Amino acid sequence: MKEVHVPMIGAWDAWRRESRRLMDMGVPPEAVLWRFDDEETVFRALLEPPDTLKEPAGRQLLVPRAFLTLAETVICHSQPSRFSRLYRVLARLQKNRNLLQLPTDQDVHALRSMEKAVRRDAHKMKAFVRFRELEARPGQRRRFGAWFEPSHHVVERVAPFFARRFADMDWVIATPGVTVTYNDGALAFERTSDVPRYGEDMTEALWKTYFSSIFNPARLKLQAMTSEMPKKYWRNLPEAELIPDLTRKALKREAQMLNAPPSSMPRWAEIMKARAIDMRSQTDDAEAPPHSMEAGRHAVHECRRCPLHECATQAVFGEGPAPARLMLVGEQPGDEEDLAGRPFVGPAGRLLADIASEAGLDRSQCYVTNAVKHFKFQPRGKRRIHQRPNTQEIQRCRWWLDFELDKVRPQLVVALGATAARALTGDGRAIRERSGKIEKRVDNIPVLITIHPSAILRTPDRQAAIELRSALRRDLERAAAFLCQSQEMRSHAAIKGS
Repeated sequence: MKEVHVPMIGAWDAWRRESRRLMDMGVPPEAVLWRFDDEETVFRALLEPPDTLKEPAGRQLLVPRAFLTLAETVICHSQPSRFSRLYRVLARLQKNRNLLQLPTDQDVHALRSMEKAVRRDAHKMKAFVRFRELEARPGQRRRFGAWFEPSHHVVERVAPFFARRFADMDWVIATPGVTVTYNDGALAFERTSDVPRYGEDMTEALWKTYFSSIFNPARLKLQAMTSEMPKKYWRNLPEAELIPDLTRKALKREAQMLNAPPSSMPRWAEIMKARAIDMRSQTDDAEAPPHSMEAGRHAVHECRRCPLHECATQAVFGEGPAPARLMLVGEQPGDEEDLAGRPFVGPAGRLLADIASEAGLDRSQCYVTNAVKHFKFQPRGKRRIHQRPNTQEIQRCRWWLDFELDKVRPQLVVALGATAARALTGDGRAIRERSGKIEKRVDNIPVLITIHPSAILRTPDRQAAIELRSALRRDLERAAAFLCQSQEMRSHAAIKGS
C-alpha cells in the first residue's frame, strides 16, 4: 500500500507529480492511500477488480489535455475522494482515451460535478470578497485586507485574478485554510494561523449608502437574491446587514414610488428628443443651397437628412481656402474630429499632413472635408468604435459635398478611400487597383483615387503599413505633379493669349 501526502498549498503540482510517479511504477488505484496535508482524514480509492489498470514500469503516460484542465479544477474541491478518483480516471484513460466523452460514466460524472462546483465557488469569491483599508506602512503602497470563507480550496486558483484586478495596491485575503498576500507585485501563500480582525474603513459607510440607493424595491426577488448571494456569505459583506431592513420596507417604498408624481425629463433627454428625426420636416434635396461657404458652415449643424445626426456631437464641415486648387475628401469625422468640430485632426489627419508635406503639398492651401459630415460609431464601453457609412447615408450627405465642390471649384479632387470614391464617382470598389489613377466625374472634375490614411494605421503588419504609406505618398506626389502641370498649361495659355 502506497501512502501519498498532498499539501494544502500547491496541491495541484504535488498531486500531478505523485500521480506520474505512481503510474510509472505501475501502482494501481486500489493500492494508493491519499492524505490531504497534515489532517487525520484518509482517502482511499474505490476498489476495482485486481487484474485491471496494471501499468508496466517506464511506460509513457498518455494524458489528454482536457483531463489536465479538468483535474486542475477538481483538485480545488473539498470532497475527500477527489485525489483517488482523479488517479483512478487517469489510470483508466491509459486504456480508453475517450473516457471523458462518456458523461454517464460514474467517475466522469462525479468529476464534472466537482468541476462545476469549484468554478461556481471561484466566481463567488470574485464577487463577494470585500476589502477594508489597513494602515499603510511608511513609504509603502496602500494596503487592504479581506476575510472570506469559500466552500472549496479556490484561493490559489482565484488569487491571480485579484493580482491583475488590484495590481496598484498591496492586499491580503485570509480564508480558514490559506491566506494569500500580494506585496509589490508578488503573490505569497501560507497556512492561516488565526482569524484576522479587519475594522470598518472610511469608505464602508459610502458603500452602504450606494447600495441602499440602488436597491429597487419593485424588483425585489428574495429567492433569486439568495440564489446569487447565498446567506453563508452575508456575515462578511458590509452591505448585507442592510438587506433585512430594506426588504421589510420594500412594499411601502414601492407604493411611494407608484404614487410619486412623474419627474421632469433630464436636460440631455430633452436635447436628444429635440434632435430626433422628424420625417415630415426633413431637409429636402430640392431646397436652395446656402448662399455662401460661411452660411453652409452654419446650416450643416441643422441637417436632418439621415439618422447620423442623432448621436454625433456635431456636424463637421470642411476646412480650408475656397476657392482652392486641391480638395481632399475623406470618409467621415472620427472620434477626435467629432469632438473638435474640425476635419482630419485625429491620428489619420496627422498622418495625412505628414505624408502630404513629404509629397510637396501644403495642407493649408488645400480644402479638406469628408463625404459624410457626422461621425457614425458603435459605443463599446467608454470608447466609440468607427462604423462605415452605408449607401443611404452617403447619398443623403452628397448634397453637402456637391455644395462644397461648387464653392471650392478645385482643379483636382483626391478621394481618400472607398467611401469618398463612392461619393465622388459613384463607385467605391477596387480601391487598391484604382489607386493613383485619375478619373472624371460627370461634371468633368478630375478625381484621383487613393487609400485613406486610416488604412495605414489599421494595418498590423509593419512592412505592409510601410508599403501602404509609400503608395499614398506616390499618389499625393502625382496630385502635386498634376497641379504643377495644370498651372504651367494655364500660364502658357495666358502668355499665348496675350
